[in-house]
Amino acid sequence: MTTRTTEPVLVFGEALFDVFPDGQQVLGGAPFNVAWNLHQLGATACFVGGVGRDDAGAQIRSAMRAIGMDERGLYDHPSAPTGRVDIHLDRGEPSYDIVPNQAYDDVSPSWAETLPDPPALLYHGTLALRAGNRGLLDHLRNRARRRFVDVNLRAPWYSLEDVHTWVRGADVIKLNRDELDELMPGSTPDRRAHDLLRKAEVREAVIVTLGAEGAEVHPAHGDVVKAPAPDVTGFRDAVGAGDAFASVAIIGLVQGWATPLILDRALEFAARVCTLQGATSQDAAFYHAARENWE
Repeated sequence: MTTRTTEPVLVFGEALFDVFPDGQQVLGGAPFNVAWNLHQLGATACFVGGVGRDDAGAQIRSAMRAIGMDERGLYDHPSAPTGRVDIHLDRGEPSYDIVPNQAYDDVSPSWAETLPDPPALLYHGTLALRAGNRGLLDHLRNRARRRFVDVNLRAPWYSLEDVHTWVRGADVIKLNRDELDELMPGSTPDRRAHDLLRKAEVREAVIVTLGAEGAEVHPAHGDVVKAPAPDVTGFRDAVGAGDAFASVAIIGLVQGWATPLILDRALEFAARVCTLQGATSQDAAFYHAARENWE
């Protein structure tokens, strides 16, 4: 069985290093995590984002080459450093101190001309749009047939007005319950996802992740689909769990899986990632184990 797509998924956003309280540095950034997971799970993915001409940028390129990731979308910024985030953990739940003025903040719009065309789907978040990249996003949106927006709000690096602009017209929006509450404060809790669907003119669905309670899909047409989260044996932290969920959801969308199957497989892989420190692994067997029951 293979999940590899015949056309690439473009994944636009930040590549950076997560620095943990014990000093360990783990390659991350929500979009980069998604691209890494997609590749390791057998999908065709091209990451689009900036790194610095520094040791950290060289480490990112080296890590990508080690697993055979597509490097065509990786932009070498001439002056800005590779991204860094300091992570703080409270009972395993992460908070983030995100450094400003990083290489991923400033990628030339013309960079889109070097990328595979047309992609089956474009994935992006919001952090890499905090200071620029709006022209690049426009180029990428015009090329992609579908768009998956992972809201990933990171205070103080957004305005609600901007976020509503970025999600408008998406095929799929993914966000957690707190983000949904923040985006739709005027709606009652039971109506927020439905109202976001209408306000943002979402074409396919809003996916709401609920942490330990699982996730639910609010389709543009049809009934809400819910699924509980599986138990996690060997929990370490929840860093990257949402990115893991998004990765499998993207594969399911491109492959045409039924919504309940997408939810079950995405939640199961997110639970697996919670046994790691950080969001990804270089161990191919970790990803093979996640895929082996997909047949």
